[in-house]
Amino acid sequence: MSAAAAPQARGALRNGTAAMFRFALLTTTCVALLLLAGCTETRFESPLGDNIESCDVRWKGLWLAQDGEARERGEGAFHVDDECRFQMLDQTEPGTPFKLIHVPLNFVHDGGNDYLVVSDVQLKGLVKLPAPHAVSPTPEKSFFFARYRLRGERLEIHDVDSERVAKLILDAKLEGTIDKSATELHVYVRGNRQQMLEIVRTQPLFADKATVFLRSEQSVEAYQKSLLARQRKEKP
Repeated sequence: MSAAAAPQARGALRNGTAAMFRFALLTTTCVALLLLAGCTETRFESPLGDNIESCDVRWKGLWLAQDGEARERGEGAFHVDDECRFQMLDQTEPGTPFKLIHVPLNFVHDGGNDYLVVSDVQLKGLVKLPAPHAVSPTPEKSFFFARYRLRGERLEIHDVDSERVAKLILDAKLEGTIDKSATELHVYVRGNRQQMLEIVRTQPLFADKATVFLRSEQSVEAYQKSLLARQRKEKP
């Protein structure tokens, strides 16, 4: 990825898919995704249980940010193709064609809730990810979670609330580490796969406010054509 493209790709991850999207991912992700200097983040030692899927067919199609200003700028758009590949639509600058950036997403369904799971290893090459802060020895992998809800043509992604998770650790309700400065908060939650499932079932990890995306009836090509025409018309 070019130096010019990287900030926008990271921005897309922060805003949801947050990829996630603040992970939103993813949380979206977030999943965004996700990680920049001066950021707030929560990573988990293990993924969510054993029943992890690489596709949720309900995601197929083109999704645009609900936020009107972001949508007008061409930000936050992503596409899930017929092979269930999640691709961010990254525009290096207004008036230029999109680059499709593939971000591997994983899905977990448990107790009527839907979650995104992305490992930091899956994001290498997409964003520059430092090792988890204040964690020794350095783990080979760490994971980002987000919770999502699909309501027809509306996708809502809830990122992890890092401040809330840090308090749960301070209150000894979770095991983990906290590394906090004036501008950064890095939280690491310890536990195995089954403990992670129990945590999301019983603890209020996720933000109340969702990042929202709306499914578009347009193809990627038609959306790009209309956006480029508008941007070129508006260009001074």
